[in-house]
Amino acid sequence: MFLLYKALFYLATPFLILMLNARIKKGKEDSERIKERYGVASIPCPKGSLIWFHAASVGEAQSTLILIDKILQQSPSTHILVTTGTVTSANLMQARLPSQAFHQYAPLDHPLWVNRFLEHWQPDLALRMESELWPTTLLTLKAQRIPTVLINARLSDNSFKKWNMLKGSAKKLLSSFSLILTQSENDAILFKKLGADNVKPTGNIKYSAEPLPCDKNELNSLSNQIKGRPSWVYASTHDGEEEIACEIHKTLSVKHPSLLTIIVPRHPERRDEIAGKLNKFDLNVDLRGEQKTPPNDNTNIYIADTLGELGLFYRLSPIAVIGKSFSHDGGGHNPIEAAQLDCAVLTGPKTHLLKDIFHEMNNAGAVSELPSPKELTAKLDELFSTPALLEEMCGKAKEFVENQTSVIDNILSEIALP
Repeated sequence: MFLLYKALFYLATPFLILMLNARIKKGKEDSERIKERYGVASIPCPKGSLIWFHAASVGEAQSTLILIDKILQQSPSTHILVTTGTVTSANLMQARLPSQAFHQYAPLDHPLWVNRFLEHWQPDLALRMESELWPTTLLTLKAQRIPTVLINARLSDNSFKKWNMLKGSAKKLLSSFSLILTQSENDAILFKKLGADNVKPTGNIKYSAEPLPCDKNELNSLSNQIKGRPSWVYASTHDGEEEIACEIHKTLSVKHPSLLTIIVPRHPERRDEIAGKLNKFDLNVDLRGEQKTPPNDNTNIYIADTLGELGLFYRLSPIAVIGKSFSHDGGGHNPIEAAQLDCAVLTGPKTHLLKDIFHEMNNAGAVSELPSPKELTAKLDELFSTPALLEEMCGKAKEFVENQTSVIDNILSEIALP
C-alpha cells in the first residue's frame, strides 16, 4: 500500500504544485515561504541537539507552547523546530515561540520533499501532535532511525473504523512511533487494537496549556468602552454560526437592549463574506480590522477579525460560546481556553472531535451543552438575568481546568530528551 502511496505522490507532483499555487491565491499559503512546503529550508540548521515538533494547525500549535517551555527549562541548549501547515498557525508561532525555537512550514508528504527536509534538519527527536499520521514522513523517520513520539494522540470513531479496514497498513505505520501518548484510556485501547506497541494514556495536553495571552492596554481600553453592557463572545465561528449569533442577538436585545455580541471568526480572512451575510439583519455591525477599531455605543455585533486576540475577548466577556458546535461541518473547538479565563462555557451539540474533553467538562458542570440555537438563546438570557448563576458557571469551569494541571508533567516524564 505504501509503495503505491509513494508512487501516486510522484505522479501527482505537477498537481500538488498547482494546488499550492491555487492556495497562495486564496491566501491559504505564504507566497514568500512557499518553498518550505517543498522541503526547502529558509534558515540554516543550528548546531547542537534539535527536536522537531509538528502540529497541524492553531489548536495543536497552541498546545505545544507550554511543552516547549518545559523542555527548554530542562535542556536550555536544545534547539526546537516547529512545523505547521497553516498561515494562521505560522503567525501564532512566530509571535509566541521562545528564542531557542523557530518555525517552518511543514513539507507536503512527498518523498522528495520529506527527504530534502530531513536531510537539512536532521532532528534528534521528532514529536508529532494528536493525529498527524502522514505515511511518507513517518516511514522515512523510521528508516532514518529518528525516535518519533506521538503526543496527545487521539482516534475518532470514524478514523478508527477507516484504519481498522487497513489493519496491516495501520500497524506498519504506527510502528514508526517509539512511543504513543494518548489523550485518554479509550484512545489507548483503540491504538492498541490497530497493532500499536508502547502506548500510554497521559491525559490531554490542552488542559496544561498556558492561558491565551492578551494586550492589557487593549483589555483596559475595551473594558472601559463597553462598561455596563452585557456581552458574550462567540469564539472560533464557522460558516453559518455568525448568522446564528445575529438571530440570537435580535431576540435577546428586546430584553437586554444594550447587549453587545462579539464574534471571533476561526478564519479572519472570511471577514468580507461574514459582513456581507450579516447585512440582512439590520444590525449595527463593526469590524475590528487591522486598525483595531473598538466598538462604539451603537455597535450591536462586533466582528473581531484579527489574529491572536481570542484571549483578549475571553477576558472581556464573561460568557463564551464555542464555535464549530452549531455549524454544518461541526466537531467543536477547544473549550479549555475559555474555561482558563473565567468564562461560563456554552456549546452546541456537535462536539465529536473533542468528545472526551466535553464529556469530562460536562460531568463536572464546567460546560453547558445546548441542543439548538433556541436553547442557547434561553441559556444566555438566564445568565444575563441571574448574576449568581453566571458566577457559579465561571467558577466550575475554572475549577475544572485547575484540577488538570499534572498532564504536562505526565507527558514529559515519558519522553527521553536528546
